[in-house]
Amino acid sequence: MSLTLYYHPLSSFCQKVLVALYENATPFTPHLVDFGDTASRKAFLEIWPVGRFPVLHDANGDRTIPESNIIIEYLTEHYPGKTQLIPKDPDLARQTRFRDRFFDLYVNVPMQKIVTDRLRPEGRHDPEGVDQARALLKAALDMIDEEIGKHTWAMGDSFTMADCAAAPALAYANRVLPFGATHKHAAAYLDRLTNRPSFARTLKEAEPYQKNFPQ
Repeated sequence: MSLTLYYHPLSSFCQKVLVALYENATPFTPHLVDFGDTASRKAFLEIWPVGRFPVLHDANGDRTIPESNIIIEYLTEHYPGKTQLIPKDPDLARQTRFRDRFFDLYVNVPMQKIVTDRLRPEGRHDPEGVDQARALLKAALDMIDEEIGKHTWAMGDSFTMADCAAAPALAYANRVLPFGATHKHAAAYLDRLTNRPSFARTLKEAEPYQKNFPQ
């Protein structure tokens, strides 16, 4: 196999890429990065000094591709499959990229702010930052709830990169700010995503690590 994914199953951005890989049954070698292990951390930093996963390495051409959305772009171009994750039509492709960034920046990022604040030691919490993150997340959920009620997936009837981003972002957001009772269309969309085989597999693989998710 030419593709190796450096990742952790609990990471939402890694899950986003896993969904894309599983959607098209793209062969790859999973390489779990454990930042709690000195050797694993050191080895990963030699590959990508920024120290953020996921990172994809393609032995064909010896290419290293970081960042979840760029990885999916790369897979779409070099390893296409039955699911067209980025539409060929330029306008639809632009809209798909926008929705991908929307879920990353306005759902995933504020969700992570809330979660990481729970890991801070006493006296180092950021209540104002958490309040801002909650407000941003709620605004995003309001927009999603209004829009997704008209569609099956983020772009309509076709599953795309935007849905790869939405799946883990919304799943984790629902854990830190449950929205089933307040955003019924968004909750129904999350249910569809959770039952999609590619994301269901991703969630199953993350189960052994869920005990590490801060409550």
